Amino acid sequence: MYDIIVIGGGAGGLTVAAGAASLGAKTAIIEKRESLGGDCLHYGCVPSKALIEAANEIYTARNVAYAGVKAEGKVDLGKVMKRVQESVTTIEEHDSIERFESLGVDVYLGAPEFTENRELFVNGEVLRGKKIVIATGSTVNVPPVEGLEEADYWTNETVFQQTELPERMAFIGAGPVGLEIAQSFARLGTDVTVFEGGATILKKEDRAIQKKAMEILEREMTIVTDARVQKVSSGSGETVVHYTKDGKEETLSTDRIFLAAGRKPNTEGLNLSQGGIVTNEKGFIDVDETLRTENPNVFAIGDVTGEMPFTHVAGEHGKLVVQNALFSLKRRMSYEAMPWNTYITPEIFHIGRTQEEAAEEYEDILVYETQLQDVDRFVSDHASEGFVKIITDVKGKILGAHAIGKGAGDWMQPVVAVMTEGKTIRDLSGMVYPYPNHAAALESTASQYWRQKLFSGVVPAVTKKVIRWLG
Repeated sequence: MYDIIVIGGGAGGLTVAAGAASLGAKTAIIEKRESLGGDCLHYGCVPSKALIEAANEIYTARNVAYAGVKAEGKVDLGKVMKRVQESVTTIEEHDSIERFESLGVDVYLGAPEFTENRELFVNGEVLRGKKIVIATGSTVNVPPVEGLEEADYWTNETVFQQTELPERMAFIGAGPVGLEIAQSFARLGTDVTVFEGGATILKKEDRAIQKKAMEILEREMTIVTDARVQKVSSGSGETVVHYTKDGKEETLSTDRIFLAAGRKPNTEGLNLSQGGIVTNEKGFIDVDETLRTENPNVFAIGDVTGEMPFTHVAGEHGKLVVQNALFSLKRRMSYEAMPWNTYITPEIFHIGRTQEEAAEEYEDILVYETQLQDVDRFVSDHASEGFVKIITDVKGKILGAHAIGKGAGDWMQPVVAVMTEGKTIRDLSGMVYPYPNHAAALESTASQYWRQKLFSGVVPAVTKKVIRWLG
């Protein structure tokens, strides 16, 4: 009998396994693939960021005419992807089977299924656990589009093994994954078109962020919103996308389709009902705030729950579950101060409510903004496109913060600390920001709170009289 069995060797599952084993719990982890690391290491965060960096370097080399330098020639995608895989291989050592076995974790490679609420069957063997954690992640959702299956489309699980750069690509889906990869290929030299069924891209972002991102990305690619892909036909060395836009039927010829039309949970074959586990209408596992499923002995974490599908969220889920599962605690997961980044260029930072969400929830809100063109460091870098927005209530509590700009995911991090500690915009403006720093954009935005308090209304009139009296 194991103290805890983890199903899935991705970010969340590895967090649980390492934490539990380090605390002395008898721990097992089951992974259906041949190696640990999950989607993030092999098909997501790591290779995509390596590709983005390579694409940005190539893009920069092609656009430094001011220095009298002109880079030309077609990109060798095989060499680019070799560099990408070098990043994966380096990080892979940290997630190796050998490392986890050295921590005392029993590693099983195979596809498990529940036989009862504390029992799993894998590779002809029955494993029993006092507690079981499902951390199987998600995979790309394939929409029911006629001819799509025959089109030999790419996804995040196949793109990093490619060696031939397409001249033309059509992306279905304008969420973070689709746009990050789309911009990368556009910067490598591919003619990119993105189809989005909704009215805008990046549907979870603040409306102003959506608008600015659209404006920037459309300089590098074609984006078709409110587009319904109806059919895909293949033949004669090309693929044709049939879609409707504004009620009109249109077609686009392309060399390759990249599918990024949402995600679905990896629960197939787990026999969840046998374990007393309930899913929602989309197939994601239902959990309460403690991450317990309908079966109190089984927890679910990460993408398989449908809650904020990010690696760092899965990691936080894992930390919480180690405590709740091993020590029978009921600590609750909070997403109030949970940030995320979208790694297009320039980057997008998001935490908390959008302005639209805050306006619906609160009677009175205050919005503070700074344009990066007014921040010296961004002007010096010739990267002054973008802005920062902070939304608060009337007492200064930060309800949400958003930014689009060079490196925004890094220099907006102080907001996370302030929100996590339950502090206000006053505390954010009270920090010292070295000059000339990109974070001066954040300083300028937060300082507007005091400028409005001190330099408007009756305060200047009163202080003027006090200064004269003291003088």
